[in-house]
Amino acid sequence: MDLSLDAVTAKSPTRDFMPPPAPLDMKRQDLFSAPDRHGRRATPVTSPANIWARRAFVIGGAIILTLFGAYEMNLVLNSVGVSALGIIVLTLFVILGAWISFSFTSSCAGFVSLWRAGGLGLGITRDGPLPTLMTRTAILMPTYNEDPERVLTGLRAIHESLVRTGHIDAFDFFILSDTTDPDIWVREEKAYLDLVRDVHGEGRIFYRRRVQNIDRKSGNLEDWVKRHGAAYPQMLTLDADSVMDGGLIARIVSAMEHHENVALIQTLPVIVGGRTLFARMQQFAGRVYGPLIAHGIAWWHGAEGNYWGHNAVIRTRAFAEQAGLPHLPGRKPFGGGILSHDFIEAALMRRGGWAIHMVPGLFGSYEESPPSLTDVAIRDRRWCQGNLQHGRILRAKGLHWVSRMHLLVGIGSYITAPLWLLFLLFGILISLQSHFYRPEYFGDTKTLYPHWPQVDPIQAMYVFFGTMIVLLAPKFMALLAAYRDRTTLRGCGGALLMPVSVVFETIISGLIAPIAMLIHTSAVVSILNARDSGWNAQNREDGRVSMRDVIRSYWIYSLFGFLLAVAAWSVSYSLFLWMTPVLIGLALAIPLAAATSSRVIGLFLRRLRLLLIPEESAPPEVLRLLETYDTDRRTRMEKSRNSYFAEAFHALAQDNTLLNAHLHMLPPPRQAGEPIDPHLLVGMLKLQEAPDIDTALYTLSRLEKLAVLTSKEGVLRIVALGTRNT
Repeated sequence: MDLSLDAVTAKSPTRDFMPPPAPLDMKRQDLFSAPDRHGRRATPVTSPANIWARRAFVIGGAIILTLFGAYEMNLVLNSVGVSALGIIVLTLFVILGAWISFSFTSSCAGFVSLWRAGGLGLGITRDGPLPTLMTRTAILMPTYNEDPERVLTGLRAIHESLVRTGHIDAFDFFILSDTTDPDIWVREEKAYLDLVRDVHGEGRIFYRRRVQNIDRKSGNLEDWVKRHGAAYPQMLTLDADSVMDGGLIARIVSAMEHHENVALIQTLPVIVGGRTLFARMQQFAGRVYGPLIAHGIAWWHGAEGNYWGHNAVIRTRAFAEQAGLPHLPGRKPFGGGILSHDFIEAALMRRGGWAIHMVPGLFGSYEESPPSLTDVAIRDRRWCQGNLQHGRILRAKGLHWVSRMHLLVGIGSYITAPLWLLFLLFGILISLQSHFYRPEYFGDTKTLYPHWPQVDPIQAMYVFFGTMIVLLAPKFMALLAAYRDRTTLRGCGGALLMPVSVVFETIISGLIAPIAMLIHTSAVVSILNARDSGWNAQNREDGRVSMRDVIRSYWIYSLFGFLLAVAAWSVSYSLFLWMTPVLIGLALAIPLAAATSSRVIGLFLRRLRLLLIPEESAPPEVLRLLETYDTDRRTRMEKSRNSYFAEAFHALAQDNTLLNAHLHMLPPPRQAGEPIDPHLLVGMLKLQEAPDIDTALYTLSRLEKLAVLTSKEGVLRIVALGTRNT
């Protein structure tokens, strides 16, 4: 067998795995210099004419509600007079009250928008013939150490859905890998080759892996723009769990083609595929309450929308022109590359005079939820660090004030957790102060009648119930809107079971809320202590968390709940009763975490038609395709469970097609004067000394294995060892 480099590469596929270069300049932006709008007007033409009135309603209404709540809360605190504790509690209440008031008024706007069932904006329609597409769009699937067969199953469903629309020739697909696991890397190549073969995707589906994953996902997309962006007027960004209907894609791409000032159109991804109780709660909440929230923010955001990082179509020129992200000064976690890049990219494009729009009323955009509270905590730790970084970008020059609000809302989604905790703790302290406070019925001023203190328990009850109404009203409005939409109502279990699901989800979410509060608080404290979150692949399979792991992770929350209960009880019995919702959730942290990560409970509730969503009751075509391909994937996995092909060295040694493709996709060899990779040197030496592949695998570290797989000489040595084995 001829294993020379020339002999093997001569057998490599003649087709290219990436299209010809079409470079597009993308410079890093200076956040503190005035943007260059290239002659574009400051207000996009697609901005609604009455946008000022919409924003006055949402923001003004939130301010009025907050002031009213502050007035009522001040009456509660009046019984102990003016004190430092009272001022602190009132300040915290105002901040938190503004947060929930703003959510309430935005949801009211969403309810009106949903009830009116008006147009989608930008000339997009839900029904009718699909538009004719005039340009070519790139569909980008960034991936990082994900299960490649699973990722490409979703991409295949998107591809087939576009084929059925008749618009497949207007799209190219790019799998953009940042994978650092050597075995997953080779599996990606194998899955890619299988996908191209199965769908006849030569010249339309491409793959590349970056040797150095600089700046994570944002750097991955930037690298593609710089190399190939000029060939594609639009790019559709996906996440590893994204699935989108071909008809939806065609409609939003057509809208982009017909509105030259629009830089980004964001769809509303619906969570699907949940099996655990936690994932099913997430997808039910997202499907029932999500449209209300999305319609609300779209109604008052106008052309100053936001970007959620995936399932959105972007004008490539606008992205290259304005969205080059700088590195923040200082060390991690606040310095370095920007983690939550999507918010910033949208803000920078809007700063440059481009319009950013949300289209919430067009279904066909899907994603998945983490399967357990533990997985959400891991994901949110990274999101928390990214959002807190935005505090350093708030002062950027030229940002639209609504874009600054997006950044503040992102920061607030995590900062409010420690504020809620402080509010609880100071509430106990002020109750303790009130418990031992002896009012002076006759002060220094002589009066005919004594000065009676306010009856704070009664007033506190009013404030509590008022807060609960504002907090829960969006769920009630979403339920009312669902009753008007027969498809949603029927798909969520019908007129009787849907309210049961809403009540069940509300109760369990309420019990989980104090646990999430402490999780987010610990994340904020950790970040403030300069601990970086790193970059890990997200778990997308079922939770299946062992009870030992649950106890190890959640005992601290139960202990905190016990201490909080003791503190409340020592102050007063009434305070203990008021705090029972928080105390019960913390006390049950371990069983709640275990139960919500259970697939058995989740699927049992599905059989009872609880927490049901329309995409389960009557799956759309693209989800049926996904289910078919995923079933095939799982069947193949079962058959090849003991196969060597899950390991990179054996896979390359036994599959000539994969070997030739791998060699063809490797980067150019190192040139004299370029940096030397010590892992490659050590890895090559170990390969030379190894008598067979299994010995090599035992001696090589992960980084050494990755290095030799990046070298043609290393790969040929691996193949030689495989030939010696046979």
